[in-house]
Amino acid sequence: MGLPGEPRPAGLAGDVHALGRAVAITTIGQRWREGVLLRLRPVRQGFAEHVRVTEGPSGLYRELLTQSPRLDHGVRLLTREHAAIVAAILAVQQIAERSEAPPDELRHRAGHLLRRLARHRRRGADLLWEAYQTDLGGET
Repeated sequence: MGLPGEPRPAGLAGDVHALGRAVAITTIGQRWREGVLLRLRPVRQGFAEHVRVTEGPSGLYRELLTQSPRLDHGVRLLTREHAAIVAAILAVQQIAERSEAPPDELRHRAGHLLRRLARHRRRGADLLWEAYQTDLGGET
């Protein structure tokens, strides 16, 4: 998760990093749950902003499809992932808010969310690479 004093990523990536650190803390209890919830809030907000910026009427996905219609499948996949990730964020929040929920369940769900977010980020980066690496001169 990085060395002490090492710069941390900003924005949503930094918030995801902070959530991962909160989940990984070995001491569990109510304060641990509160820490996970505290770090989950900016992830939820940042991801909502990500969805708005990518799926909105003048969003990135519309721009990509205008320039490169062949990317439709990848855009649809990422859009479907948005709904699944929002559901995963809600699941982690609900478990963290239940003090009687086993800590292992919270760790498992949070780990699942973190893996989904990492996979989504990679797929998004791959789609952008495909769009701009291939289409430097426009769609042929």
